[in-house]
Amino acid sequence: MASKNESNANTSPTNASGDNAHAELTAQLEDLLNTLSNKFAGVSSEIFAKMDEMSRRLDNLEAQLAANKDKKPGSS
Repeated sequence: MASKNESNANTSPTNASGDNAHAELTAQLEDLLNTLSNKFAGVSSEIFAKMDEMSRRLDNLEAQLAANKDKKPGSS
């Protein structure tokens, strides 16, 4: 019986240590995933902001081209 108790005593700290390592790994992975999620959200919002800016600039160019097109036949 003593050997069984010693066996259980030896596996119990290992399991506790393993559980602790597993919990720590899980916490680290969750932190990493949250960090990546925040970075992707930031990049996504930057991309949308750049696309909005490019769209605005294209609209301005189209308006300028249309204005120049209207002026050109009258000045010739």
